[in-house]
Amino acid sequence: MVAPMSEHSTPQNIVFSDDQTDAYDRVAEVLEKAGVDLIEGTTMPQSMSKPTVQAVIGKAGSGKTLLLSELYKAIAEAGVEVISGDYEGRKKQDRRTLAILAPTNKAASVLRNHGVPATTIHRILYTPMYDPEYERIAEWLAGEGEKPEIEGLTEVALDRAFAFYQTNKSIPGALAAAGLRGSDFITGWKRREDPLDIGFVDESSMLDEKQLNDLKEIFSTLVLFGDPAQLAPVGQSGEMVFDQLPEGRKMILSRVHRQANDNPILDLAHALGDDSIGFEAFERLVAEAAAKDERVVLGQRVESDLMARSPVLVWRNNTRIRLIHAFRAAFGAPEDELLAGEPLICDGIELPMKHRKKRVDLEARGLIKGAQVVYLGPGRKPGFSRIHIFGADDPQISAASIVKIESTNDEEPFIPFAARMGATFLHGAAVTIHKAQGAQWDTVQVFAPDLYAASRAGRIEAGQPLWKRLAYVAITRASDRLIWVTRNRLSRPTTPLTVADLSGVTAPLTLQTETEET
Repeated sequence: MVAPMSEHSTPQNIVFSDDQTDAYDRVAEVLEKAGVDLIEGTTMPQSMSKPTVQAVIGKAGSGKTLLLSELYKAIAEAGVEVISGDYEGRKKQDRRTLAILAPTNKAASVLRNHGVPATTIHRILYTPMYDPEYERIAEWLAGEGEKPEIEGLTEVALDRAFAFYQTNKSIPGALAAAGLRGSDFITGWKRREDPLDIGFVDESSMLDEKQLNDLKEIFSTLVLFGDPAQLAPVGQSGEMVFDQLPEGRKMILSRVHRQANDNPILDLAHALGDDSIGFEAFERLVAEAAAKDERVVLGQRVESDLMARSPVLVWRNNTRIRLIHAFRAAFGAPEDELLAGEPLICDGIELPMKHRKKRVDLEARGLIKGAQVVYLGPGRKPGFSRIHIFGADDPQISAASIVKIESTNDEEPFIPFAARMGATFLHGAAVTIHKAQGAQWDTVQVFAPDLYAASRAGRIEAGQPLWKRLAYVAITRASDRLIWVTRNRLSRPTTPLTVADLSGVTAPLTLQTETEET
């Protein structure tokens, strides 16, 4: 049965619960005040009203993604221009704009897999500058010009770009499909000058106050979608940005929406909300779920093959380091170099202020703190690494790198690549649950001994035992299959490390020394 609708403001043929219907209608009211009427499917010029921030919050499975998706469709049908961050064509008079944002490429790619054209916050804060020759292709793809003739590009290449754009709506992705590299058509990046109207922010539990303030400078209407059961950003004292909003600006989705065949992973995640369930009782629930459904596995050891693309999720840093060393030993990785196929995670960008443009370039391409990458091999210059960035439109680049393989004691980390400046990386075969927020994998391994240690520590975060928040975040990173690892063991790999599963042309990204003006 189709859920009750208020004046037909919610979409037809979509099964909405009462709380989803209420949230849809309340967001629609906010948008109507901002000049976007979802009922009539019309827009008005933006008023100079005071900026507003709303929040839609709910636990995993409550229908946030479905709600966001349907709101996006209705807004687009009303004539609002969706801004991807890839390319913005000629500005139309009285245009209304919408951008759908996520904190990381991985989180944005989860939305894109649901048909929602999401991008990262960095790609909205900074806009690309295109080479004029290739900008003609972008204009043609965006429906703002005729099919161009470009020296060095065949009709077949342009047709590939067009076909790609019809399904993905990504200008850089389309240009890459034509055989171009990012460095061919993007000459640089600049801080956004033009404000935008409406911003939807997914995984907003990961936002800190600075990021929220940056977004409020750009958007007049912000709608935050977040999960109150996740972990708050470090330094936020267990509080998320939407916790500060008045109750009237928060819409809560309380109902859990399941598929026809119930999802045992979601069942386990929501069982953590029962105050009477301790760690031992929860682990019995995991065992019971594993006995009934193959989507939950009670693992006796960590699967090393999976670690190459889906990291083990842990709480303690020492556990993470031990598992990484065990992973490298299992694959026979030398102590003094990396093997192609080893996973890494970006730990930030180390550049002096005079290289700010290069920092923006790296971040806009998806190389931000927490980005998951795979090492492809050494670059052409000392200190450079070729890497594949998961979730990025132009995923394969070469960048000046500082790669750290940390030690389990107080010794200095081994550094196979040590450029004077550039992107810093830690090994990514195992990551902390905090850094896994916003990401999703088909299969996730959760290292249960660490969560047991967290339960024994007795720590409380935002009124809930820390181990439960950790377990909730870890479990909900799995889209298809959860492996609950109970023993401190590692299986032997069945195949060598490979990069054959990764595609794309590597785009060189260089750091050149800039001389100071005298």
